[in-house]
Amino acid sequence: MQTRSFWATALTAGLLVTVSACGGSDPKPASGSSGSAGTQELKGVTIEVAAKWTGPEQASFEKVLSAFEKQTGAKVNYASTGENTDAYLGPRIQAKQPPDIAILPQPGLVAQYAKKGDLKPLSADVASTIDANYTPYWKELGSVDGKTYGVLVKAAYKSIIWYRSKAFDDAGVQPPADWASFTKAAQTLSDAGSTPFELAAGSGDAWTLTDWFENVYLSQAGPDMYDKLTKHEIKWTDASVTKALQTLVQVWGKSNMIAGGSSGALQQKFDGSVTDTFGKNKAAMVYGGDFAAANIGTTSAKVGTDAKVFAFPKAGSTTPAVLGGDTAVALKDSKGAMALMKYLASPEAGTVWAKGGGYISPDKNVKPDAYPDALTKQLVAQMQAAGDSARYDMSDQAPAAFGGTPGQGEWEDLRGLVKNPGDIKGAQAKLESDAAKAYK
Repeated sequence: MQTRSFWATALTAGLLVTVSACGGSDPKPASGSSGSAGTQELKGVTIEVAAKWTGPEQASFEKVLSAFEKQTGAKVNYASTGENTDAYLGPRIQAKQPPDIAILPQPGLVAQYAKKGDLKPLSADVASTIDANYTPYWKELGSVDGKTYGVLVKAAYKSIIWYRSKAFDDAGVQPPADWASFTKAAQTLSDAGSTPFELAAGSGDAWTLTDWFENVYLSQAGPDMYDKLTKHEIKWTDASVTKALQTLVQVWGKSNMIAGGSSGALQQKFDGSVTDTFGKNKAAMVYGGDFAAANIGTTSAKVGTDAKVFAFPKAGSTTPAVLGGDTAVALKDSKGAMALMKYLASPEAGTVWAKGGGYISPDKNVKPDAYPDALTKQLVAQMQAAGDSARYDMSDQAPAAFGGTPGQGEWEDLRGLVKNPGDIKGAQAKLESDAAKAYK
């Protein structure tokens, strides 16, 4: 969703400690890279790549493209699509002048373009590179009707809770690992005089509620059931959904748990939930992926000292690992396009990218020590520990009418549960009704 994409971009503005990727020698090509250094195999070839990134995030990506150019001799031109990638690409595709490669912010766009015949299936060489560096789920995410079209090149990690270290220290609370410890810690914080949570449930920011749900549901129901609910192969009235919502209202439904109570939460924006936690000390904890660091940086709190993270607590037997991210696809099947796609699927590209900061790779062979700061290393280690259980954001895979539109569908139905936490059955009925309409 655009809200999350915006803050993921903002993360690169320098909130985390980074090191320069400009100096030193280029890393040696890793297994699955586009070729050995200095082959100049694509000299004279020009490749165009379109993505939504601007500013520091664009600069970081262009270092990856520069490393590819040095290896192959190709010339790579970058075009910024702006936030609405579809609006940029649509006219170019219609005019039969698409870029060679585009970076799509949602899996739904991959399927949309593939079904219209606008994407080129990846070559066997590229697909084998994906096999070598990604778990099967990520390959499936970029595949449509059995053909592989894309590779997730950049991830946003959404299975963490941010907390004020002083509030925890004052209450004698340790970061919890499971849901029971989580709610116990919240009560201890409340007893010590700290409101446990800020909750962003404003109409335009209720995507945070979908993320809460996804983390709990993945942990309790497991990845297979998560996939079925994502595809609407099971109904939102299923008992597994009931259990997850019952778990959530243990936090959402208690007035002493949330700053401003439910009425305050229903007015709260995401950025306000973070800055109120760390700038105004209104709460001890707030949900937000790695991208919340950008908001924290607008306060006097320091990431890694005043503001720390712990893994979203397990509510079941599966460690939740929910990701968002951006997928590279080829709109041309030229030699240059496929060579760059292969490079982007390699740990070599991910390592160059990681050194610039503000980046997390889903590539299992990009090592944690490639990242320049302790917090990102921590998040990457958590993500990689999840292995095959990691899953892409459920609501971002749903039809936009259900999973991605303020004021309707899942966003509004979960807001309804915050407002009336005693009516889980009614919330499920509304979720199922809205999903059934959207998935037709």
